[in-house]
Amino acid sequence: MNLVLLTMTAYLLGAIPFGLLVAKLHGVDIRSKGRGNIGATNVLRVIGKGWGIFTLVLDALKGFIPAFLFPRLAGLEGEGGVLFGLAAIIGHTFPVYLKFKGGKGVATSAGMLFGVALFPVGVGLLCWIICMAIWRYVSLASVMAAVAIAVTVWVVDKGLIVNIALTILSALIIGLHRANIQRLLNGTENRFGKKKEEKS
Repeated sequence: MNLVLLTMTAYLLGAIPFGLLVAKLHGVDIRSKGRGNIGATNVLRVIGKGWGIFTLVLDALKGFIPAFLFPRLAGLEGEGGVLFGLAAIIGHTFPVYLKFKGGKGVATSAGMLFGVALFPVGVGLLCWIICMAIWRYVSLASVMAAVAIAVTVWVVDKGLIVNIALTILSALIIGLHRANIQRLLNGTENRFGKKKEEKS
């Protein structure tokens, strides 16, 4: 299949706003609730745990399918997974359907990483779980996981293109959490599970 067509398909798949769609099933515009984000974490906070996990899985599949399946359709390996996976992440973060205002791409990035670099994402996932268990901040856990992945991919050396791509991806995730980082520094970031009324 055509490389450009597959890349565009990966972007359009990534751009599907599952969080927004899941929330609309409950009569809620997720963009006006909680943190105003369409990602799984905000769905979890506003709609509930089960629907948040469901959204998380869907968002992860948006990254995994292009990274794992599309390279096989195109006859590419390694770099192809990164290309298609990044297209999906860009789609999630800057979706054409929502005037390019999307989520932070953590779940979609994790899905892509499972498709191209299983061990680094395993380390990142372990880091995320440990950080969540200790501090209970989703944003902090996500940032620390991104750092762990960026370091691990160079240690195990998945190849220059994959290493650079995943480092850039990790930097993007951290950059998209800059508001969360500021709230962490100010002591105003919400802990997971803490009962707090959100502004509409």
